[in-house]
Order: sequence, then C-alpha cells, then structure tokens
Amino acid sequence: MGLSYHPFINRRQTMTKISFTNTNNPSISLSAVINFPNGFDEAKKWPAIVVSHPGGGVKEQTAGTYAQKLAEQGFVTIAFDRSCQGESGGEPRQLENPSVSTEDVSAVIDHLTTLPYIDQNRIGAMGICAGAGYTANAAIQDRRIKAIGTVSAVNIGSMFRNGWDNSVRSIDALPLIEAGSNARTADAAGNGYATMPLAPLTEKDAPNEELRQAWEYYHTPRAECATAPGFATLRSLNQIVTYDAYHMAETYLTQPIQIVVGSDAGSKWMSDDLYDRAASTDKSVHIVKGANHMDLYDGKAFVTEAVSVLAPFFQTKLA
Repeated sequence: MGLSYHPFINRRQTMTKISFTNTNNPSISLSAVINFPNGFDEAKKWPAIVVSHPGGGVKEQTAGTYAQKLAEQGFVTIAFDRSCQGESGGEPRQLENPSVSTEDVSAVIDHLTTLPYIDQNRIGAMGICAGAGYTANAAIQDRRIKAIGTVSAVNIGSMFRNGWDNSVRSIDALPLIEAGSNARTADAAGNGYATMPLAPLTEKDAPNEELRQAWEYYHTPRAECATAPGFATLRSLNQIVTYDAYHMAETYLTQPIQIVVGSDAGSKWMSDDLYDRAASTDKSVHIVKGANHMDLYDGKAFVTEAVSVLAPFFQTKLA
C-alpha cells in the first residue's frame, strides 16, 4: 500500500462506535470504536489492528489513543471494551477473567472477518498493560493474528503473583486465591459482588510515584472515564493469580513481535519475560528512555515515540 509513517501529520479520519455479538458468549454484546484511515474506500481491502485496553481501563482511554494514531497511518483499527467492562455487556460487572479477556480478542477478530473491507490475511493486534498480555495470549492460540505489538506489557497473573516489581514469591500469593475463593462464597449469598482495586483508588494508597500516576490517570481529569471505575470483582483473583499470559509462548508464539517499554517502568520485567519466552525469531524491544509504565499511556512525546515504532512494524508485517 506504500504506507509511510509521518508523526507530525494530523490526517483527517473518521471513527464509529459499534456493537456486535461476542461469538464466545452470544448473550454479551461487545462495544467498540472502529477507526478508518484518511482516504478510506470501502471497496478496497485494508489491514486491521485490534487494540486491547489496560486492566481497569476502557476503549476511550489509552487504547483509543493508540487506535486513532495507528489509523492515521493507514490501518483500520478497533479499540473495544472487554466483556463485563466499559460499555460492553456481561455480568458480573467489572469481572476481570483473563481467559475471557483473551477470548474477547479473538471475538473482535471474528467480527472483523465479517467486514468486506478487511483483509483477513492482514490482521494485527496490540495492547497496553494487561491488554498487551491478553494480546500475546490470544496470538498463542489464534493464528489469524499476524503481528503483535505491546506497550508497557503486563502479564496480569505474574503481576498478582510476584508484585509490580517482581519482588514477591509466587507461593506468597496463595492468600489472594483464598480471598477470591471466600469472595465467591460471599457473592453467592446474594449481597452483591465484593471488589478490589486494579490501581490505587486514592492518592494515599499509591506506594510509589509510578502507581500514584496510575491513580491520577484513572481518578482525575487526566483520563478518568465514567465507565472505568478502576476496580474489579474480588472473585477475579481466582482466575488472575493462576493465569499466565505467556503460557506456551516458548512453542506457539511465533508471530513477529514488537515490544515497547519504558526504561523506568517498574513493570519492565514483564516485557523482558515476553521477549525471552516468545518462540518468534522476529522479535524486537524498543526502550523509551525516561518513560515509566504510565508515561506510555498518554505522555505526548512518549506515545509519539511508541507509535513511530509500532506503525512501521505493522506496515511491514501486514504488508
């Protein structure tokens, strides 16, 4: 298609909010925003990129930012709310079940394959934070994903087992599984669903500056959104703690991968782990100097740098 990356050109484009049936659970309707590149012609076939939001996030936040910026570079992009979150359907609300979240990525691809203007052989996927982990996990089992991008990747299972900075032993997370188990009993009593924070709910809860910015992102005008309360059901711990987003990556994650991570991110070890474990022989890491985990969500210069790497990667791999 002769695409090229122009970081300073603000191209006009269109976007549309859509909803469609989740093929993994037809009782759930997934809500998404689909972005069309400048010069979009429905009669042509276009490459597409699925963009997955962070844990606790929604499509209107950083996932939507990356989706819009990649659409400016000639892709049809789709940012979506996962099942039970944002404007998508599903109960209980704010369930963070990693297996369901992984399946949601494939459900979005199912929808894309029904659109006549999408080239089914040129579908890529990317995600931010936990959405990056879900994207990698989806690619392990869904060969329709031809290229993978990650930004501030988080393997949500590893994070809950081993801590933000990988300083906790996995066995020490056993009480979290116990808490999730007890929450299920309490939930079954019909008194509503117990919840837990996915990011600090107040500024004083933040243990460091990086996670203070996570509070700021989700709970102040910086990026707060009514559909992103920043917590999950406590029962989610049962699925989260025992989940490995990179399970079988050593064997089956063979697609091209572009990893983007901040040099100062406490979560950087999870991007390193993805690189080390992926079977792909076409994998690269781009380190954004001076950026922490949250800077790559909405820091203008940092996001521009990330897109300047991701756009040509997808242009080449989805050519």
